Amino acid sequence: MNASHHTPEQIAAVCLRLDGQSPEAILRWAVAHFYPRLTMGTAFGPEGNCIIHMLADIEPRVRIFNLETGYQFQETLQLRERIKTRYGIEVEFIRPELTVSEYEEEHGGPLYVIRPDQCCQDRKIAPLRKAAVGYDAWISAIRKDQTGDRAQAAVVQWDAKFGLVKINPLLHWTKSDVWNFVLKNDVPYNPLHDRGYPSIGCWPCTAPAGEEEGERAGRWRGTGKKECGLHVVEHDAGSGI
Repeated sequence: MNASHHTPEQIAAVCLRLDGQSPEAILRWAVAHFYPRLTMGTAFGPEGNCIIHMLADIEPRVRIFNLETGYQFQETLQLRERIKTRYGIEVEFIRPELTVSEYEEEHGGPLYVIRPDQCCQDRKIAPLRKAAVGYDAWISAIRKDQTGDRAQAAVVQWDAKFGLVKINPLLHWTKSDVWNFVLKNDVPYNPLHDRGYPSIGCWPCTAPAGEEEGERAGRWRGTGKKECGLHVVEHDAGSGI
């Protein structure tokens, strides 16, 4: 099924039908309607790992990728190997055109220090645009209670930024829901979570945070930035969907 064949009314009807259903039911719908033109992006957070666990039973051939910026923690890279061992799913690395050394040489040093939005644009958003070519829908592991932008999301929505249908099966889950699932099913997770990192991205822009601070308090600490831009809502009235 081609994403462009969906009208706003159809998307709204699907949301109404799927809203409140289990993540597994939402994923089964996504696989039935979009596979093999269905993909998933993951940063190996506990939410994404829960979805990988579910997809291993529902359809393990769904292409799953990670945006390997070159700045990820070693623990994150090792988690990819643990997931491969556990589920037989090899998460594909999507890399920017320039290596970290080439990128920093081009900009006279680390760009994340002075222009973090541009760094995210170049090393995350631009690579995802290329990774999305040929697909009709992508799965995200965002939760509504994480940030203001994510609070605006729907279980199924049109993603104007990438020209895809976006499916958010864990949208209504809480942090407790996620960790209960992780512990109950022995889902692999990043050991940095046990060291005070509630949300993990690139190492230069990620710090530990206290329980009272909120899950994304350690991301781009000292700035107002809480999103890399992947899940910031863009509206496209002319999308025809």
